[in-house]
Amino acid sequence: MSSPHPATPTARVLDETDEPTVRRLLATDPVAACVIAGRVEAAGTTTAALGAPLWGFGAGRSLEAVCLAGANLIPFALPGAEQAAAVAFAERARRAGRRCSTIVGPAAAVGPLWELLEPAWGPARDHRPRQPLLAIEGPPAVAPEPRVRPVRPAETDVLLPAAVAMFTEEVGVSPLRLDGGASYRARVADLVRAGQSVAWIEDGQVLFKAEIGAVSRGVCQVQGVWVAPAHRGRGIGTAGTAAVVEYARTTIAPVVSLYVNDFNTAARAAYARVGFREVGRFASVLF
Repeated sequence: MSSPHPATPTARVLDETDEPTVRRLLATDPVAACVIAGRVEAAGTTTAALGAPLWGFGAGRSLEAVCLAGANLIPFALPGAEQAAAVAFAERARRAGRRCSTIVGPAAAVGPLWELLEPAWGPARDHRPRQPLLAIEGPPAVAPEPRVRPVRPAETDVLLPAAVAMFTEEVGVSPLRLDGGASYRARVADLVRAGQSVAWIEDGQVLFKAEIGAVSRGVCQVQGVWVAPAHRGRGIGTAGTAAVVEYARTTIAPVVSLYVNDFNTAARAAYARVGFREVGRFASVLF
């Protein structure tokens, strides 16, 4: 008698009863899980509260992996569970159709997921398989730039062109291409109001900017670090990032993290000078 074929791994949409289990899973790697953890801490695990479904993979009520299926598709899995979770998440993602602009998260989870989705969703506009995930706990190793401070709500219009320039430079397309930029402007304004946007603004010009784009109880993630092109090569990025670290760790969360493209040698050198160390690897697939 032949043995039955093993069942294809499946994922389910999580609800409020799963929140404690989700929190335990995300706590296994707080830096890598910061984005999802921050959303769960703020909104819980229901689709309605998150604004997107949170898929779960595991036997019974236990969880080995989750994937937030919103504007970004963000998988997170325990070591060793990435491949099986990718099969389950890819099956759901194919059925739902691509609604995300990016797949992003730990490289060990993103890699196998993209391998399965590429035949249906590809080709990607860009695939960045090696993005060092960095973290720092404690004060920066270099002096912070004292003129970097939280952006005031009245300065949102001053900040916006710099934010658009950073996004376009980093992602390769303008954030204004959809809905006239309304959703991007709203995101920038939300971060300013929350005290999560910092910049050095002089004479109505942004010399340096960054956002603390994700916040969980113990970790925050810096995003969108940018120096005005005319001011590059003068150490502003290093001193500015040091100021972001000092502000973030003392007012937002004790561990400050970010991820960087492996080919961006200037940024990686600056972050090393500030005192960041590599704690993992991210990957991004951009559409």
